[in-house]
Amino acid sequence: MTLSILGARVIDPSSGLDQVSDLHIDAGKIIAIGAAPAGFTPARTLQADGLVAAPGLVDLNVALREPGYSRKGSIASETRAAAAGGVTSLCCPPQTKPVLDVSAVAELILDRAREAGHSKVFPIGALSKGLEGEQLAELIALRDAGCVAFGNGLKSFANTRTLCRALEYAATFDLTVIFHSQDRDLAQDGLAHEGAMASFLGLPGIPETAETVALARDLLLVEQTGVRAHFSQLTSARGAKLIEQAQARGLPVTADVALYQLILTDQALVDFSSLYHVQPPLRTQADRDGLREAVKSGVIQAISSHHQPHERDAKLAPFGATEPGISSVELLLPLAMILVEDGLLDLATLLQRLSSGPADALRLPAGQLKVGGAADLVLFDPKASTVAGEQWRSKGDNCPFIGHCLPSAVRYTLVDGHISHEA
Repeated sequence: MTLSILGARVIDPSSGLDQVSDLHIDAGKIIAIGAAPAGFTPARTLQADGLVAAPGLVDLNVALREPGYSRKGSIASETRAAAAGGVTSLCCPPQTKPVLDVSAVAELILDRAREAGHSKVFPIGALSKGLEGEQLAELIALRDAGCVAFGNGLKSFANTRTLCRALEYAATFDLTVIFHSQDRDLAQDGLAHEGAMASFLGLPGIPETAETVALARDLLLVEQTGVRAHFSQLTSARGAKLIEQAQARGLPVTADVALYQLILTDQALVDFSSLYHVQPPLRTQADRDGLREAVKSGVIQAISSHHQPHERDAKLAPFGATEPGISSVELLLPLAMILVEDGLLDLATLLQRLSSGPADALRLPAGQLKVGGAADLVLFDPKASTVAGEQWRSKGDNCPFIGHCLPSAVRYTLVDGHISHEA
């Protein structure tokens, strides 16, 4: 389809472009920024005065729940939700059933994502068979099937020696390993950050050291093996400092943070609402402030939704018996705009943390607006607002932000020049 977008403020953080201009699209590619090529006649024109045109957002952790957990979500439903949040490229974790540790599962996910057509999907393969941390998964076969990185989630390896061997193997083939650093023993049976709020509520705690002890070990192993490493779901200010120190030493490490960790703190648990039950847990305001500063400085280069949809029953039990996770990918852009509203980031920097930053972290072909590149972009109104939940596309409505009025509104999301979401 041929398409022209006229009069938008075009922001491409990767090139520094920020100007009111036109975009012209043909055969899924951007063919011009500015004046249309001679003889170009678009089949459709979008008048975008007052809108911002930016690279489609790149989300490094969106649980699609398929295969195996269709009551919680599907590839079709969750990629549709992602497109509504401005996301054109996303990574899905390996916690499926069966686990994403064989190429057949990766191929199934990619086939169904292409059929749905709402956003591009990049699978994360399991680092170990069955995520059991005992035997290495078939990493090369998974890479060849389309997996862009490998991780074990919050499940620990059986021992450090086995993990080290896995990292050495990954480094040999220049594969990226994703760490969710949390010490199994220190976090065992914990439900909330170990602090005053957990004590007040009588909830078993997970100390900050559950993250920092595991993070220090993982960073030393990265230094020893030379593997490319991405640290996901940081929750503590001290954890962010450890990443900063590792980067200063020249280690090939990047990091992301769940968006809700930049907005919420453990004070949200005061009413025992299971909507705030997440793993790793919400921490203190000091931790939130430290994470925000790390995002501002670029130590944390990616903001992700860490979207985990659940069926309604999963959140109806007493707090400790509920399943952790927040469904939020379709609010990714409006929620992130809170950081601009709070004065933490300017708009271009925020868009960088949501597009080229995460794309560069995992070497994904995404996150840019350039002539000849894929027409993956989001058009949004920065002066409008979104009432969360007014329309809801995810199968999981386990979202504490439903009913809130959030800044900005996504008007269009385009994937390969095709309009995958239109408000």
